Amino acid sequence: MNTTEKVILEQFPYWEKAIGSNTATQKNDLLVYVGCGTSYYLALSLAAYANGAGRQAIAVPGDEWLNRPSLFWPEWTKTHVVAISRSGETTETVAAARKSRASGAFVTGLTVEPDSALAANCDAIVAARTHPDEGIVMTASASLMLLLGLQMLGHDIPASIVATAKALATALDASLPARIHERSHVVFLGGGELYGVAAEGALKLMEMSQVLTQAFHPLEFRHGPISLVDGKTAVVMLYSADQTDAEIKLVGELREKGALVVGLGGPGDVALPVDVDPALAGLVVLPALQVLGERAAQARGIDTVSPRHLTKVVTLA
Repeated sequence: MNTTEKVILEQFPYWEKAIGSNTATQKNDLLVYVGCGTSYYLALSLAAYANGAGRQAIAVPGDEWLNRPSLFWPEWTKTHVVAISRSGETTETVAAARKSRASGAFVTGLTVEPDSALAANCDAIVAARTHPDEGIVMTASASLMLLLGLQMLGHDIPASIVATAKALATALDASLPARIHERSHVVFLGGGELYGVAAEGALKLMEMSQVLTQAFHPLEFRHGPISLVDGKTAVVMLYSADQTDAEIKLVGELREKGALVVGLGGPGDVALPVDVDPALAGLVVLPALQVLGERAAQARGIDTVSPRHLTKVVTLA
C-alpha cells in the first residue's frame, strides 16, 4: 500500500473531527466560489448546492476572477468570495482573495492550512486538519473542504455519513472488474450539484493513472461526445435523484455501444446504491472516486506518490 492509498483509506477520522466544526455563514451577498484544479471543481459543486439552498452563487477559476471578474459579476462590493485552496499558497487563488478584499468584497478562505498566505488575505477562515501524509494528489483534503463548504451553507452533516462514505469506497473497490483498467477512455457523468464532483473524479483518474478522461453533464454527452464511445470506453455515472429515469436510458445506450458502466446510485455493469440525502451524495462518492483513480494507476504500474509533471503546491513565478 503506497502513501496515496493509505491517505484515501485513512481520511475518515478527519471527517469525524470536521463535522460540526463550522457553522453557516450569515453573509447574504452573492457567493463567489474561487479555486484552481480540484478546488475549482469543488467550487462548481458548492455553487450549485448554494443555489439549491436559496443562495445566489457562482463558481469561477482563480485566474479568471483575478483578471476578468466583470465578465462573471459586475460589482465586487456585493460579493462574498470563498477562496478555496488546500495549501493556501496557490498563486492565482491568493491573488484573487487579496484583490477581492481590496476591492470591497468580504473574503473567506476555505483550506486545510490556516497558517498560510490565503489566511493572511481573508476576512475569515474556515479550516480543518487533514491527513498529515497527504502528498501531491488531493484526496482527504478535497473531501474535507467539500464537507466544510456544505456546513458553511447550513447543511447538517450527520455522523453516519462517515460510515456510509467508507462503505461505498470499500464496495466499489471490491466490485471493480479487472477489465475496467483496460479502458483507455473514461467518462464521468454527473448533473446539478454532482457535475463538479464528476469533474473532480475525472481529474483524479487522469492525474493518477495518465488515462484520458472527460466529464460532462449526462444528457449533454449525447450531443456529440457519444460518438467516441466504443469497447475501449468506461463510464462512471453519478446518478441524480431528480433525473434518474433519463440517466438510466442514457446508460442503456452507452452499454449498447460497448461502454463499461460504473453506476453510483443506479444501474450499470457495476451498480452501487448511494442511499443518502441528495445534498450529501457528492461528499459520499468522493472517496470512492479516489479509490478508482488509485486502482487504475496501480493496474498501469504508475506511482501516484510522484505523479508526472505535478507538484503539491502550484505557484507562478
